[in-house]
Amino acid sequence: MAVQLVDYPELLEDLGDHAKEVLEANWHEAARVFTSRGLEAYLQGASSLKALGRGSDLVVAFVESAPQVAREIGEQAVFEMLSTAIRMYSKTSAQVLSLFFSSGPVVARRLGEIELFRGYLLLIDQLLAQAPQGVRPMLGKIDVLLDQMTLGGLRRWAMWGVSAYRNDFAAQADFFGLASAQAQAVMQKERRGVLFIDIQRRLVMYLRALWGRDFFLRPTSGDFETREGYRPYIEDYFIYVPDAYDDWENGQGERTAALELFRAAAAHASAHVVFSRFDARFELAPAAQRPWIGLLEDAWVERRAIGKFPGLYPLWRQLATVQVSVDRDAEPDLAQVLARSARALLDADYEDDHPLVARVREAFGRLPEDDSDRYTPIVGAAVELAAQAEAEGLRYTPAVETSLIPYRDDNRYLWTPPVSASLGDPLAGGQPQVRKYVSIMEMINTVDVENAGDDAQEVWVLSTEFYEDDGVTLNEREGKIPISQPMTYSEWDYQTQLERPLWVTLYEKRAKMGDPEVVNGFLEQQKPLVQRLKKLIEAVQPQGVVRERKVEDGDDIDINAAVLALSDIRMGQQPDPRIGIRTRLHVRDLSVMLLIDLSESTNDTLRSRAEGDVTVLQLAREAAALLAQALERIGDPFMLCGFDSNGRHDVEFYRFKEFDAPYDDKVKGRLAGMTGQLSTRMGAALRHAGTIMDRRASQKKLVILLTDGEPADNDVRDPQYLRFDTKKAVEELTRKGIRTFCLSLDPYADEYVSRIFGARNYLVMDHVDRLPEKLPQLYIAMTK
Repeated sequence: MAVQLVDYPELLEDLGDHAKEVLEANWHEAARVFTSRGLEAYLQGASSLKALGRGSDLVVAFVESAPQVAREIGEQAVFEMLSTAIRMYSKTSAQVLSLFFSSGPVVARRLGEIELFRGYLLLIDQLLAQAPQGVRPMLGKIDVLLDQMTLGGLRRWAMWGVSAYRNDFAAQADFFGLASAQAQAVMQKERRGVLFIDIQRRLVMYLRALWGRDFFLRPTSGDFETREGYRPYIEDYFIYVPDAYDDWENGQGERTAALELFRAAAAHASAHVVFSRFDARFELAPAAQRPWIGLLEDAWVERRAIGKFPGLYPLWRQLATVQVSVDRDAEPDLAQVLARSARALLDADYEDDHPLVARVREAFGRLPEDDSDRYTPIVGAAVELAAQAEAEGLRYTPAVETSLIPYRDDNRYLWTPPVSASLGDPLAGGQPQVRKYVSIMEMINTVDVENAGDDAQEVWVLSTEFYEDDGVTLNEREGKIPISQPMTYSEWDYQTQLERPLWVTLYEKRAKMGDPEVVNGFLEQQKPLVQRLKKLIEAVQPQGVVRERKVEDGDDIDINAAVLALSDIRMGQQPDPRIGIRTRLHVRDLSVMLLIDLSESTNDTLRSRAEGDVTVLQLAREAAALLAQALERIGDPFMLCGFDSNGRHDVEFYRFKEFDAPYDDKVKGRLAGMTGQLSTRMGAALRHAGTIMDRRASQKKLVILLTDGEPADNDVRDPQYLRFDTKKAVEELTRKGIRTFCLSLDPYADEYVSRIFGARNYLVMDHVDRLPEKLPQLYIAMTK
């Protein structure tokens, strides 16, 4: 459903007249570049900035610049810029923040890629900490700076100013405002010959003219400080080329213009895209063989490309010649031998007396000239060449660059499996795939191509698995693990006391199946414990009509209590007035979810049993099995889930049992297949659990979180950040009427878990091995 501005009257009123007029003027452009979720976050961002109390100019700057930034490099860049600004507001003035937003479109246009934009945001964050007086003048000149320098050059220029004028604030302002001669001199030193952003369109048209198809080019900045890593590469259908090149000069007085270097790099990478393909043998090849595989594959695709476009030969030959001016009397290293071999394969007139060069020429001569299988002879030749290089003392070292030819890519395209084509191949110029949700009858009656590949135009999705006649699902037969559409959640920044909109991405993934006999065997071993739990369960107050005695205002009179009261009156004693009986209907209207932390730390060994070591994950599995057994007997609807995370862009959520699904061998198999991996982004998992529980119509809702440690993730350094975010998530669930209880296996958790969940909403297990027994008892005690 489309987001309409008129649906937010309170927000518009809070923004004020001026900001409201600007928002209405920019709404049409925002609706074109933002998704529905993005538009909601755009409005929420404007409201959050207004709540800072820094005036309307700040809000206006954001409202005007955000659609332009989104149009240049995507809406995710807008929300990361907003998050950076929210972190900045306590460190600088509203004028600087307004300038930061106003300059955002210029920066996005000059950098042209979201990863580089993130690097720019990080630079601004560092400058605020090290040279706060220089941020405002630098933002005022950012268009001039990025017109002359790459992001790496801007970073080195800025760090030079920080180092030189750390304590001289006046000189610091002059330097960052380009008012000093020293600032101009350093900028000229960092200035590069030709910037990628200035010729990107020309390169795209050049490749389209060559191959008759579209290619996607993106810039890469390499390493900021050392200027290393300036090599092209191919990844996920995109060709990455350095964000700038200088003119190239060899030792023979020949000079190659930077634009020609760009063309050579783009043409070589595009030849790989057209002619090369991934082969599993390349991925499994030892590291010492990969330079030789890449050398032969580079020469082969260039031979094919030159056959189609002879004009590429002089361009590549000149750049290959550059690196062969070595001292023949000195002992060459591996990189020099590879460069000389590359020239030998490209230039038939080149003569070289090194034995490896001759062996490379011989191996290349055995490769087919057409598209028949060439990878088998390439792999065989690489084994021989790597062995001979080792025998001659030319050792391969991963830390040392093995390619001296400037225009060639790093060949990661050869040893990296291709990405899933679920979104289609953008290089093929086709339409992206469409996910269509259908019923089981549509799937049965309308399937056109049963064994369609990953390049199908439509992907049909069922709410349940599609089983064939032999009881095997289509996903299992194809070896594919179903993944949900990405779901985004906000995250709380405790330093700014504001939410980061659409900050975390969560995926629901299909749980792996294990052997259900693992769970059944445990339950068989724990028969005495199961019997004790059975007695506890029978003591739980059942559903139905309940007669409550000893009440003053009842529906009936308790004869025994009335007789005792009358006896007390006759004896002159004060009678007990509670002689009534109240009849009421008791219904256990409760839904409960057990959410299990499946991070890597759950693989830690706790103690040993006769049958082997016991891990936290194994105890969690046993506790979940016993709790499920208890809940099945009580009759309360329950759900079993797990989660882990790999940064904010990949939080994984697993459903082991749905509320309405039976507790059978399938559920036990999923519990048996649980694995511990990655990290613990607890707040996002709780928010998603709250979304699921919010759909339940139960009067009482309970989420029991079973974890062995505190919230943590690999992209968060501040240990307090995720703690406060989890606390905020718990508060959000409480406002929805969902109670959250934490059962922690960390013996040192009392300090932080009480602040997150509340004094009465957690329990720390001092004896972890008693978890399977304690968890069902805890639940029964909580829900009586």
